[in-house]
Amino acid sequence: MYFFLSFLSFVDICYSSVTAPKLIIDFQAKVKRISFDGCMVQLFFVHLLGCTEIFILTVMAYDRYMAICKPLRYLTIMDWKFCSILVVFCWLGGFVHTFIQTVLTVQLPFCGPNLIDHYFCDVHPLLKLACTDTYVVGLIAMANSGMISLSSFVILVGSYTVILLSFKTHSSEGRRKALSTCASHITVVILYFVPCIFIYLRPSTTFPEDKMVAVFYTVITPMLNPLIYSLRNTEVKKAMKGLWIKRLLGRTTWGLIQPPL
Repeated sequence: MYFFLSFLSFVDICYSSVTAPKLIIDFQAKVKRISFDGCMVQLFFVHLLGCTEIFILTVMAYDRYMAICKPLRYLTIMDWKFCSILVVFCWLGGFVHTFIQTVLTVQLPFCGPNLIDHYFCDVHPLLKLACTDTYVVGLIAMANSGMISLSSFVILVGSYTVILLSFKTHSSEGRRKALSTCASHITVVILYFVPCIFIYLRPSTTFPEDKMVAVFYTVITPMLNPLIYSLRNTEVKKAMKGLWIKRLLGRTTWGLIQPPL
């Protein structure tokens, strides 16, 4: 689990860095501009990192399924080599996805005011600026992004349903630990996948609520992931508790041996 968490943390740092700095700068700027090349680069990395995170979350659900439902075979199946292969496929899947999205968008002819009704460059807002019929491109983009989000979400819901049903065969302590682990994963899945499905599983249309919904999977979820996974983890909570106790005892000892002024 920690192997996949490390990659999830890296993806979250990069993912939020693609949109959040430009968003903060635009809050202070009177004229909000982005070059065409910069827009395409942002589009490429948003979909690369976003799709990679979807696949990593799906792989983490499979990892939890193996650990809880097949504990005796877990270390044999989920060895370092197999986990590394899964991570490589996550990145390859994200690259193929974003390559299709970027190629479809960059070849479109753009004209008019070139005013993007969004805080970052995404497919649907850019399709509105194209001077050609974008119906087919919109369908391909919907099938590419929307179906990946929906199919991964169905797989995740199915895997966690199987995990929850398997709790009957566990002891009360085992059920508590497994439920604590799965609860953090399910929270992340809901916060990330529901907004993605709302945005991408539809034709090339935009709504005023899109910007607010997009904040969940571009800013809020990457920010909350470390807190959710850390505060729901027993080992991390014990380590944090020990660190705070050590610091408090250190301050108390220093206060006792400090000579009077």
